[in-house]
Amino acid sequence: MISIDLSGKVAVITGGIQGLGKATAGMLLRAGAKVAVNYFDDAAGVCRQRAEDAAKEWGDAGLVMAADVRSRADMTAFFEAVKAKFGRIDFLVNNAAILRDRSVKNLTDDEWDAVVDTNLSAVFKVSQTVLPFLQDGGRIVNMASISGVVGFYGQANYSSAKAGVMAFTKVLSRELASRRINVNAVAPGVVLTEMGASIPEAAREHMLAQIPMKRFGEPDEIAAVILYLCSDMSSYVTGQTLHVNGGWWG
Repeated sequence: MISIDLSGKVAVITGGIQGLGKATAGMLLRAGAKVAVNYFDDAAGVCRQRAEDAAKEWGDAGLVMAADVRSRADMTAFFEAVKAKFGRIDFLVNNAAILRDRSVKNLTDDEWDAVVDTNLSAVFKVSQTVLPFLQDGGRIVNMASISGVVGFYGQANYSSAKAGVMAFTKVLSRELASRRINVNAVAPGVVLTEMGASIPEAAREHMLAQIPMKRFGEPDEIAAVILYLCSDMSSYVTGQTLHVNGGWWG
């Protein structure tokens, strides 16, 4: 019997209090890892409440902390806290992302900058910041998207950022190979998360018609691929983007 056992390992998942991030944290926890997630402390307090719920759910096996992925200072403090509590960091999952959809004609500079800063520039900053903390032989998994391949209408900012994540993954995998740190990306199709649910119904129906499997993905189906990439079973996989989309290629 083959099983994945991550006992003794520590995973950091950015934006891990909801959606794919939380599903990934839960999957890695069930495999025996300790998990640490950060969240953006919004003024409305919604994220803070979700963070408190996650902290209660995970207990001593988890660490939940407010930290902005766009801030090197915040992320340095976060990684130091993870190291202080768990003693090591083995896996980084760059999951934090936002949407600000609008056609190019109407897209504002602020909407462009917000998405690119969070979905692409922060992946660079967080990956660079974690390097002194990350164990040799560790893993970095970056969340890309089918949008970075297909280029959906109204997602110039999001599609550009996610395409950039895939290119960044290739470069970083080369640069970290000497430390035996594998760097890969996962590019989901539409997944049944809050972000997926925010897509207008007409657009969702159009997308569904193009998926050979005739359904959207479940969060745990994406998390399972991330689990594989964090395991020893993926020891010779690096610089790759794994497309998990039900066979949909636009």
